[in-house]
Amino acid sequence: MSDKLDKIDLHILKILQDNSKITNLDLSKRIGLSPAPTLERVKKLEQNDTIQSYHAQVNPEAIGLMVKTFVLVSLDWRKDMARENFLSQVESIEEITECYIITGEADFLIKIVCKDIPTYERLLFKTLQQIDEIERLKTLMTLSTVKDSKLLPYDYQVED
Repeated sequence: MSDKLDKIDLHILKILQDNSKITNLDLSKRIGLSPAPTLERVKKLEQNDTIQSYHAQVNPEAIGLMVKTFVLVSLDWRKDMARENFLSQVESIEEITECYIITGEADFLIKIVCKDIPTYERLLFKTLQQIDEIERLKTLMTLSTVKDSKLLPYDYQVED
């Protein structure tokens, strides 16, 4: 990203993170510009990869996904290409919705979303534990969600 964001760009980002379905006309009214320059600014934010995509936030429980876990993964670094092989397999497991390289007691943190405990158990024993590069797994089972904000923690310094 080469262009510096100004106060209007930041205001646009804040509004779109809260509601990406807002019409260009409504967005333009909220930021105090006419529709054409508003649309131009949004397109520029998309083109310079500040806005990467738009998504519908789906309630997992509404579609029967009742279990969310976080799993600490430690790799066996004695195996050739351990990281690359592990990551290529992670890409093909759709229940893994997020994967992070971390520091501390493990090498990766993965987030898994699935239907129920038996489904998680099958995924754990028949899929994850079959990945040769994994040395150790530690499951952290979530009980409930207290906060799940999609608004990035940034001081947008805009009145809204």
